[in-house]
Formats: sequence, structure tokens, C-alpha cells
Amino acid sequence: MIRSDIRNVAIIAHVDHGKTTLVDQMLRQGGVFRQNQTMLDRVMDSNDLERERGITILSKNTAVHYGDLKINIVDTPGHADFSGEVERVLKMVDGVLLLIDSFEGPMPQTRFVLKKALDLKLPVLMVVNKVDRPDARCDEVVGELLDLLIDLEADGNTLDRPILYVSARKGTATLDIDGQGVDLKPLFDAIIKYIPAPEGDKDGPAQLLISTIDYNEYVGRIGVGRISRGTFTAGMMAVRCNFHDSIVSAPFRVTELSTFSGLSRTPVDEVSMGDIVALSGLPDLSIGDTVCLPGAAEPLPFAAIGEPTVKMGFSVNNSPFAGREGTYVTSRHLRARLYREIETDVSLRVNDGETPDTFEVCGRGELHLSILIENMRRQGYEFQVSRPEVLFHEQDGQKLEPIERLLCDVPQAYAGAVIEKIGRRRGTLESMAGLDRIRMSFLVPSRGLFGYRSEFLTDTRGEGIMSAVFEGYEPYRGDIPHRNLGSLVCYEAGESSQYGLFNIQDRGNLFISAQTAVYAGMVCGQSNRPGEIVVNVCKTKHVTNVRNSSSAEDSLRLVSVQPLTLEESMEFIDDDELLEVTPKALRIRKRELNHDQRMRTTGRKKAAEQ
Repeated sequence: MIRSDIRNVAIIAHVDHGKTTLVDQMLRQGGVFRQNQTMLDRVMDSNDLERERGITILSKNTAVHYGDLKINIVDTPGHADFSGEVERVLKMVDGVLLLIDSFEGPMPQTRFVLKKALDLKLPVLMVVNKVDRPDARCDEVVGELLDLLIDLEADGNTLDRPILYVSARKGTATLDIDGQGVDLKPLFDAIIKYIPAPEGDKDGPAQLLISTIDYNEYVGRIGVGRISRGTFTAGMMAVRCNFHDSIVSAPFRVTELSTFSGLSRTPVDEVSMGDIVALSGLPDLSIGDTVCLPGAAEPLPFAAIGEPTVKMGFSVNNSPFAGREGTYVTSRHLRARLYREIETDVSLRVNDGETPDTFEVCGRGELHLSILIENMRRQGYEFQVSRPEVLFHEQDGQKLEPIERLLCDVPQAYAGAVIEKIGRRRGTLESMAGLDRIRMSFLVPSRGLFGYRSEFLTDTRGEGIMSAVFEGYEPYRGDIPHRNLGSLVCYEAGESSQYGLFNIQDRGNLFISAQTAVYAGMVCGQSNRPGEIVVNVCKTKHVTNVRNSSSAEDSLRLVSVQPLTLEESMEFIDDDELLEVTPKALRIRKRELNHDQRMRTTGRKKAAEQ
């Protein structure tokens, strides 16, 4: 049976290619907003972190009405670290819109999400976005897109579908590469024509695959998914099962059913095959579960989610400032929060550490873990984390490491510096093309990209574009030096003074300013040379009754203080350092706070190596 009144479509693309902006215009032209209604940009990015960083982190559902049809739309993240969100929501839809920037063309994440869609045999509708850019190169981008489809062995139907040319910011679409669009009507018509309607048995026993989990403090956990078969009604009895085990839950009552309409959910009494629905009633509902009728438990297979590639150690904060700024500071709080996260993030793995107050958290990349850390600190958690490390694999006695495909688009003058830096990080150049701007493709170990983004922006004077996506596992490529320069470490506890900082600023770059609380073993800057230097930032000028006519002593100005962001701190810390995370501050510290004990430990290690 075919439900011709519904279309379910996901919008997939590389980061910053305009997915959320296009959804804004689809909502506006779909009648969700009044013509005179004030509307925020990127209205689907409702999370504070999403709006601050300008990226989509969580996939979100919405729907518009076009004529007599309802089009369910799923807005997905574009960053490679959140690709687990994309992989699971593709099970909810019957086709995808693939967005390509008219200047950048296909990027690494474009290849990744397109391959996932083709593996699931989903119809792909190709959309070239930002055609109103002055530097748009639509003809070349279309050629690159067709080459990518052929490389991924797309079927003939995909290649035969028309390509739409869209300006998401203006809200226009056209099928003519040289034409000027008026509205998004050609896009809506193409969705109806080329994205198939849902098919299934409307009269069979009810069956729903949970692809996303939401939470509401009044009704608890809410499962979101598409109904594969049958009809669900509010108040009916159902059971939960999973494709990976044979356990069937006890019957529970479906307390509430909702469908998506615009930016809100609409409670309904009945939904049937093809609908994307939010369901509540079972407190331990999880992603990948199938909700069925009692006596007809048939679990549906769930998409295999890619394995994590990076791990970090999370532990209870044990610094001298522990417990001063956070609300949740114990190992019990930390453990409960981390294990609660894996219920909604299928790409995350959490394992208990060697001690009761340490945990190993594995994710898709540095950004994936940094978003978790930032969310936790905003929620009042206080803890400390170790340096990110890659997860190695063992196969036939050989050590394998994760490799990423890195795409760099830089001005020609800076290409040499980028190739040299990537070569030091054990990367290999795969391809190189272009005249004024050079586009280079590398295969680089994941550990080689730790801390490289800031170097890349410096080397290219901020004009370079880089992005990476996981490629696979290859034999270990050898050691990569992490950091050539050491740290400036505080000598004693107290409050930093202008006088103390002024006297040490020639030794390196400072991370803290005057009147900052510090403790012995806390890192206050980066040294100009290898190895740590212990400095006294709390030193004050002795008060005398002798006046100096020189004005140099009256104003001690610091040359530069560069506080590190969360991502920069994660890139900076070394193996013998930790990052202390609290709701109010980020502090880098040595694992061993006592200087004499650190020197003894270092001496023993050197003696053992000799």
C-alpha cells in the first residue's frame, strides 16, 4: 500500500553548505510563518551551542504542507564528528536532498553522507546551493558531483534525475543553470516527483523503529521514528524489542502520540504507516528499539553506526580548587551523566576506568567530545579530562590506526607550507588541482590532526578551508611529535599579580591575566623552549618609601594574554597534564602538582630509558 499524501525526506550536506538556511525558507514558503512574522535565521538550530557556533549538532524533525501533501523534513548535522546522527535518521526517510556549495563543491562529508544514502538504496535529489555567490562555479561543481556519483557506483536513476540550482538565502530554485528562480516551487515539485511515497502494510500489526530519543520532564523519554507497518493509537498497549537481542519487554501503554508540524508537535489520536511520529510511555526506550503490538514482536534491523576513533579520560576534579564552582562534583554524578548521554548519542561509548572515579569516553572526534564537555559544564558539572588519544586496532598481529581524508583549499602561495606540515604529521598527498587556489586531498592519521587547525589558519593567513572525514584503518605510520614547546607552571598558590606576570612574559605566551586565582602545578602559559619552567606569578613588588622618577614602573603592561578556548585547551595539554573543567573556568594543570615529585618522576623515566 502506498501513502501518496506524505513525503519523508532528509537534507544532507557538508558543514556550512546551507541545509538549515534552506529549511528556514521551506518553512516560510510552506506557510508555517506569516509573511510579516519576525523569524530568526537558522530557526532549526534551537540549541544554544548550535547558535553560538553556527553548526547543527542534533538532527531535528519538521514538516510543511504543500498543496494536499505533507512533507516531513529532517535537518541533519554537516560536521563529520556528528555523522552518527545522519546515519540513524536515514532509516526514517524515503529519500534525501544532497546539498552542494556552488563554490566549494563536493567535500569529504559530502562523500560520506552520500555513500550512506546510496548504501540504503535511497533516491538522491541533487541540489546546488548558493548559486548567487559572486564566485559560484556551477558548471565545474556539477562535473565534480557527477564524478563523485560515478565513483560511488550510483545507479542510472540517480544520474538521470535533474539537478536543482538554489539560493537558500533568497528562497529561490530553478532547473535552469543560467535561469533566475522566483520561489522554491520547483524544489517542492521535484520532491513530490522524485522522492517516493512511503510503502507498507497499513492493515498489518503495528511496527515502529525508534531512530531518535527526546526527553520531556513531564512525560519522560520520547521515541521518534517512522511507522513501518500498521496503525498506532493513543492509549494502546505495545511492547519493545530489539534486533540485537531476543528480549521482549512487558506490555506498556502508549500514553501520547504526536506528529510534527512546523516547529511544534501536534498531539494526535491515531497515526498510520509512513508517518514520522513521537511516542511516549516507556521509561527505558532506546535508539534502535522497535515498538510492536503484543504477540507480534518483530524487531527491525537498525543501521550499523560507525565506531568511535578518539578517546579521553574523564575523572573527578581533585585540584586544590575542587568543589568551589560546580554543582555536581562527585563520581556518582559524573558517572550518571556520562551513561545518560549514551542513551541519546549512539556514536558515543563510555567505559569505567581503572579507578572508581575515572571513566573512558570514546567519540567520533575532538569536536564531538568537546560539545559533550561544554554541555556538561553549562549544566553545573565539575571534572577534569585528559589529552585526546586515538583508538588503535589490532589485526593479524599488526597495529592499525584511524586514517582521515583531509581536504584543504588554500591560496597557491600557502600550499607549500601546508604540504610540509602535513608531511611532518605522517600525511600523504593524494591529489592536487587548481591554479589561483589549490585544492589538495591528503590521507592523514587522526592523531596527526590534533592541534593542527590553529596552525593551518596561521599558515594560510585565515584564507584556507580544511575539513576531514574518517576514511578507514591503516598500519601504524610512526611517531608524531605532539608539542615542541613546554609549559609555564605556577610555583605557589595565590592570586596572580601584574608585577609577577610582567616579569615572566618574556619566557612565553601567557594564558592568564592579573588577579586570577592559581595554585602550585597549574599551567599559566606556553614556554618558548622545550620542558617546563616553574614561575612565580604571585610575586609582588616590595613597598618602599623611595620614589622613582621613571614612569616605567608605574605602568607594567602585559604584551599579550591569550586565554585558551575549550578546543584549544584540549589540543594543548600533554600526556602529563589534565584540563580542569568547571562552570566558570578552564584550567590546565599538571597531573602531579608537586614540582619536586615531578622532577623525581622525570628523572626515573630518563634513567629507565637509558
